Amino acid sequence: MKPWELLGEHQTPDGTQLTLMRHDRELVILANGKMLMSSRMHGSEEELATLACQHLASADAPRVLVGGLGLGYTLRATLDLLPATASVVVAELVPGVVEWHRGPLGPLASHPLDDPRVTVTIGDVAVTMRQDTEGFDAVLLDVDNGPDAFTATGNADLYANRGVVAAHAVLKADGVLAVWSAWEDRKFEQRLRWAGFVVTVHRMRARLKRGGPKHTIFIGKRRPGD
Repeated sequence: MKPWELLGEHQTPDGTQLTLMRHDRELVILANGKMLMSSRMHGSEEELATLACQHLASADAPRVLVGGLGLGYTLRATLDLLPATASVVVAELVPGVVEWHRGPLGPLASHPLDDPRVTVTIGDVAVTMRQDTEGFDAVLLDVDNGPDAFTATGNADLYANRGVVAAHAVLKADGVLAVWSAWEDRKFEQRLRWAGFVVTVHRMRARLKRGGPKHTIFIGKRRPGD
């Protein structure tokens, strides 16, 4: 049996220890020793991009915000759906995760940070939303494990009333908010409706048709004229 190989360690602003490990061809990120994400299961992350961005394939210079870089699969799927005129802002809280994508994580999703359409912002995605003045056609949030955050306590604010209102405000007319979650969350679904979104909830396997644990994707569409 091949041993696990330590590739890197970084801390989040709240002190959570993120560890990048490799076992054979699998790469995983651990948060304080607990599995956060694995290169063996990324189908639902790619579906997050599909549900949020498939309607933008023929749009004129769409702007998309991706909150959370992770292993890069959501960003890669987003880029594959968008036209050459698109621009994608990636908000990543931990600088070390960006460093990993310049190294061992890069090949996993075909080096998405090398795409000229991508701009990386180091910091809280909630701050990025509140400070933006141009608006986005889609906002994709794959931060922590979703609304029930467990790595950075500050992430809980992103999914609270203030964060949901900020997401609604930064979207253009007919804009889409897509949120990945490891679990179902009826309270968060209700919060999205309270903020003015038209909501649909999608349940799918981590490996889609190949199985794996079930994940949830919340889709909130902004009504025209809101």
